[in-house]
Amino acid sequence: MEKGLALPQDCRDFLHSLRMRSKYALFLAFVVVVFVFIEKENKIISRVSDKLKQIPQSLADANSTDPALVLAENASLLSLSELDSAFTQLQSRLRNFSLQLGLQPAEEEEEETKREEEEAAEEEQGEQPPDPAEARRRRHVLLMATTRTGSSFVGEFFNQQGNIFYLFEPLWHIERTVSFEPGGASAAGSALVYRDVLKQLFLCDLYVLEHFISPLPEDHLTHGMFRRGSSRSLCEDPVCTPFVKKVFEKYHCKNRRCGPLNVTLAAEACRRKEHMALKAVRIRQLEFLQPLAEDPRLDLRVIQLVRDPRAVLASRMVAFAGKYETWKKWLAEGQDRLREEEVQRLRGNCESIRVSAELGLRQPAWLRGRYMLVRYEDVARRPLQKARDMYRFAGIPLTPQVEDWIQKNTQAPRDGSGIYSTQKNSSEQFEKWRFSMPFKLAQVVQDACGPAMRLFGYKLARDAASLTNRSVSLLEERGTFWVT
Repeated sequence: MEKGLALPQDCRDFLHSLRMRSKYALFLAFVVVVFVFIEKENKIISRVSDKLKQIPQSLADANSTDPALVLAENASLLSLSELDSAFTQLQSRLRNFSLQLGLQPAEEEEEETKREEEEAAEEEQGEQPPDPAEARRRRHVLLMATTRTGSSFVGEFFNQQGNIFYLFEPLWHIERTVSFEPGGASAAGSALVYRDVLKQLFLCDLYVLEHFISPLPEDHLTHGMFRRGSSRSLCEDPVCTPFVKKVFEKYHCKNRRCGPLNVTLAAEACRRKEHMALKAVRIRQLEFLQPLAEDPRLDLRVIQLVRDPRAVLASRMVAFAGKYETWKKWLAEGQDRLREEEVQRLRGNCESIRVSAELGLRQPAWLRGRYMLVRYEDVARRPLQKARDMYRFAGIPLTPQVEDWIQKNTQAPRDGSGIYSTQKNSSEQFEKWRFSMPFKLAQVVQDACGPAMRLFGYKLARDAASLTNRSVSLLEERGTFWVT
């Protein structure tokens, strides 16, 4: 009787054990199915990525930044690189989970074996000599500045070299087309748009500018390219096409007559040149350039050009007189205080420059060897030496052509005419502002921009006498701020 009663209990135990094993088997099968699905998705994404890489440069504008999208999304952009990074992290976590379950894919085993074989081969062969192709790698130089800092003059150091494709202020078109309010998310949005356009330009995708040129180019032809004449690459053969009568080009080439700019020919010329350089006064935040510095297609070099903010203000009040009527009225009427919003704007400009420079001088890993800080005053006093420093930093040999241009254009008996002239008696003109600026105006700048001035080595004037005294230097001697 006792034996008959024990049998149903055994059956119940057996059935319970069978159910538990079934649950574990189903869970294991589910994990395997999920892993296989992820592996298949990864292969599909890889194939799609390979296809995208095969798309010609001429079609790259289809993926360029759409300003309408930027504004619609409240100026927040998520780049493909960020999506790719997130996917990689997710994939890594799932693979780690599968490894814990003993489900390492055969592909990973093969890759691991291959890596071990390569490492063993490297140990046998010893250290290899540097690849000559790497020494000739294409450089992408960004001259990062603000208005009236001498950037047009310094930009000519790169424009005059024949193997460099140089663009003068291409981001001007974006600023004129897309409206951004200063500060907040909108300011970040503008920086992202500038950055994405800058990346495409460095890749010689000049079609990206067509979205912002007004009037819109037709058949990739435009007569509205800003300051075309300041870029030799846009005014030489074969980009300089035959002149077309009755077609007005506001920013025409200086030394020859050309037809409307053919963007396709310009992009092809860009790809033929050994290096690429451009100047921009609309990029204020250095940290936004990190994706460009980490892009394997680019070899970015950032040269940040700064100038004494007192000299910058004095120059802007002449060049952009209409924007500084409040300042002029304040000086003329002898009021005690300037409007606070004007002072805050000045302080904000100085702080953005200072913050970027401090970031560059800290040499974070992504910027190490890619950042150089240059004072305009040092360029004005020793133009040829500073040009050599900048070229050495960029990893580009300096040609006699550039040296000859510097010699001819920095020893002129007087400065060239026009507010954008690049012909200067550089050793004499960089301190001219001191003898025309009222001391109370200098005081406002010193109060607003003190931290930046101390960082860059600009001395504060104690009184009107020290401001105008030629024997009193307002410039501290500093070494070359370039990162090795």
